Amino acid sequence: MEKIRAKKSMGQNFLVDGNVLSRIVEAVVLEPSDRVLEIGPGRGALTSLLVKRAEQVLAVELDRQLVPLLEKEFSGADNVEFIQGDILKIELPEVLGSRWNGRWKVAANLPYNISSQVIFKFLDNVSLFSSLILMLQKEVGDRLIASPGTKEYGILSVFCNLHFNISRVLIVKPGSFRPIPKVDSVVLKFVPLAAPRQDVGDETLFRQVVKASFSQRRKTLANCLRSALIADNDDLNLILSQAGIDGGRRGETLTLEEYAQLTRQVLAFQKRQSP
Repeated sequence: MEKIRAKKSMGQNFLVDGNVLSRIVEAVVLEPSDRVLEIGPGRGALTSLLVKRAEQVLAVELDRQLVPLLEKEFSGADNVEFIQGDILKIELPEVLGSRWNGRWKVAANLPYNISSQVIFKFLDNVSLFSSLILMLQKEVGDRLIASPGTKEYGILSVFCNLHFNISRVLIVKPGSFRPIPKVDSVVLKFVPLAAPRQDVGDETLFRQVVKASFSQRRKTLANCLRSALIADNDDLNLILSQAGIDGGRRGETLTLEEYAQLTRQVLAFQKRQSP
């Protein structure tokens, strides 16, 4: 493929390290019948390995300049399709379901500036996938696998733990990319659970509870919930008591199990308040 300069505005850093590319393909664990969604094919380095092993590769690329070059480069392959578009705006159930109604595998080198948003999109469509191999900025990856009580632990840690088993595949040094970024990257493997790890009662409410609990990290859990969710002190104290959680703790100390229990108690309270 002809030389294309990476666009800083799109967060482009092209992976050029053959060893890392091979490790990523190995982590995807492709069978000949598998369909793969690739996000951000860039110059097609990973694509060229995926098309040799998968039944079909669907690659979504934001850069309008790259798509025709990719189509030309892979004109001899009948099992790859390129879509020019923003992964955050694409309707995944429609796009994937119209091509195959099975569960897709994902391989993605996510731009640092949208990685969290893309992961939220995967969470909203978790039933579409059998596994996801994602390359992320190491700082973001650390947050996804963080434990309660650590500074990295946050909203995404809790949400992802509800739906995925996550494991680290490898750390990728800046020299593996062109242009060379300033930070390390990490490749993580996400395997969706057959059912959520905890019964949260209502997932929309669960997300509201978790977001409220992390809304002001220096404040206590009770203060955060009072500001964002339950205004009345007595009601809030009752909910926390029934959940067995000390309101003087901070949101980053709660486990997934505790967030699930807290959400169920908030839900029960809301139902009692309904006419």
